[in-house]
Amino acid sequence: MIYKNRRKSLELLALEYLDKRMSLTDKSKLHYLNLLKGYEGETLFDEYLEKLKSECYILNDLLLNFNNTLFQIDSLLIFPEMIYIYEVKNYQGNFCYDSDRLYKQPKSEVNNPLTQLNRTESLLRQLLQSLGFHLSVEASVVFIHPEFTLYQAPLNKPFIYPSQLNQYFKKLNKFTSLKLDQKHLKLADKLLSLHINDSPFTLLPAYEYNQLRKGITCISCNSFSLLLAEELVCAKNVGRKKLLQLPLYDVWMNLGFFFLIRKLQQMLYTIGAK
Repeated sequence: MIYKNRRKSLELLALEYLDKRMSLTDKSKLHYLNLLKGYEGETLFDEYLEKLKSECYILNDLLLNFNNTLFQIDSLLIFPEMIYIYEVKNYQGNFCYDSDRLYKQPKSEVNNPLTQLNRTESLLRQLLQSLGFHLSVEASVVFIHPEFTLYQAPLNKPFIYPSQLNQYFKKLNKFTSLKLDQKHLKLADKLLSLHINDSPFTLLPAYEYNQLRKGITCISCNSFSLLLAEELVCAKNVGRKKLLQLPLYDVWMNLGFFFLIRKLQQMLYTIGAK
């Protein structure tokens, strides 16, 4: 069962709204697109997690601290006899693995996700031990994009490729005879209580609040040209037979964005002051 849902980070939400209301620099735009692509890859992985039939607790997007060291887990699964953690990468295109380094062809080195995964696995083991839990931990990197190819792929690394996902989850679904108990629920609750909501690593471009374009945007095309008749609709869609309604939630999010910006400014100022 999903015990902690995945949501867009505060940083991604802020960049998403800033992108509609100002011209981002090339660096900020690239950072925003990378965050968005990462989130889209994680939601693709969630589609597999939601189909699991075996008993387990699923906790997504955990940010934890052990010995003053932060570490993030894309997805953590608590099974009766094992904990599985996943680092999800939405890499697209042709890659090559050489001497423990990962390159996007022709020869552009990218961060090896195993480096982060090994660090996360070690910190999680130490945290679990300090809490009195002694379940084994199995860590994997998931390459989720269907157009990902890795040349010289090592056989001894915990990589899960797009073509292996269905078979991998079939294996996890074989554990239907094993049942969770109170100790597993206690662990899930403890990890949830230790989760840190606001990451201190938020990166936002420089901007002035008064320079941002104000208004509510269409959820389909991001247009500011909205009309109020019997309902709120996008002016670009008026010519269509079916008008595009703007859900109340999105109206609230558009209006709430400006309070979000103020909160982020105050939060980042406080962190900088420390």
